[in-house]
Amino acid sequence: MKRVILFLATNLAIMLVLGITASLLGVNKFLTANGLNLGALLAFAALMGFGGAFISLFLSKPIAKWSTGARVIDQPSNSTELWLMDTVARQAQKAGIGMPEVAIYEGEPNAFATGATKNSSLVAVSTGLLQSMTREEVEAVLAHEVAHIANGDMVTLTLIQGVVNTFVIFLARVVGYLVDQFLRRNDEESSGPGIGYTVTVIVCDILFGILASIIVAWFSRQREYRADRGAANILGTPRNMIAALQRLGGLSQGELPKNLAASGISGGGGLMALFSSHPPIEDRIAALRG
Repeated sequence: MKRVILFLATNLAIMLVLGITASLLGVNKFLTANGLNLGALLAFAALMGFGGAFISLFLSKPIAKWSTGARVIDQPSNSTELWLMDTVARQAQKAGIGMPEVAIYEGEPNAFATGATKNSSLVAVSTGLLQSMTREEVEAVLAHEVAHIANGDMVTLTLIQGVVNTFVIFLARVVGYLVDQFLRRNDEESSGPGIGYTVTVIVCDILFGILASIIVAWFSRQREYRADRGAANILGTPRNMIAALQRLGGLSQGELPKNLAASGISGGGGLMALFSSHPPIEDRIAALRG
């Protein structure tokens, strides 16, 4: 429940900020007496599309800590924490990035990386992962997350999300306007958008949003293959990464909050494979072996 409330509150706050910004800039007035102002609509769509994506990116670290209860290791209190810090520091140096914050959170086996930049990031592992894997396998998981940071995957996915969000918002309103004009083609007295515009925009937002989710998920799956290869490069061999994935395949993996789902070490597949942020584990293992 805490995760759901935080997710909803964050998104409502972002939409409120973007709505006020759009009003101040005047880009929300794309429906005029003379018709649809495409320039203003594009500016509105870009503000809402990229604005929401980048605000979420810059808030990703604190939101990740709040939503998972992750505890950042400032001073290692035991040998496991010391090993985690040393391992991530060594991998970060090899990958050419700044030392990420390292955190542990209570939960089933999983791990994630997040952060706005390569030199201001967070790597977190669950207690379930530490308890169910060997150190060589945990090291591979950490290398996978460090590779995500080194590849700039969080920023890349944010840009992709911003682009598709912009197109969804823009196209939904263009289609809504055209449908509304068609429905009211013989009504010369009415002015402003009618119910046809509102209903069509809502329907198109949903339909185009589903298509956009498929596109973003496809890019996310390519990131996973790339991060697996990056982990193999950091470790000097794909063997440990393959072993870690095989172990994950036999575990009940922990579910991350929605805003972190694409950042985890593994995800779903099956009937919803088109919407999955992660490829099937067997495909990832085959790619590493290839």
